[in-house]
Amino acid sequence: MNWDIIEGNWKTFKGKAQAQWGKLTDDRLDVIAGRRDELKGEIQKAYGITKDEAEEQIKDFEEMNKS
Repeated sequence: MNWDIIEGNWKTFKGKAQAQWGKLTDDRLDVIAGRRDELKGEIQKAYGITKDEAEEQIKDFEEMNKS
């Protein structure tokens, strides 16, 4: 999936991201605004995981939301 599509339609994907990563608040998701690196960093902080683990979670998110 092209991340530019997610960034451009962040309001749509924001709810899906909230469902995937429940620890990310609406405020955090607003700051992320569809930026992949921002999302990765926030996932790392919220869940105490490595950059690689966060990257894998984002890849899984992309796969689940291809359509």
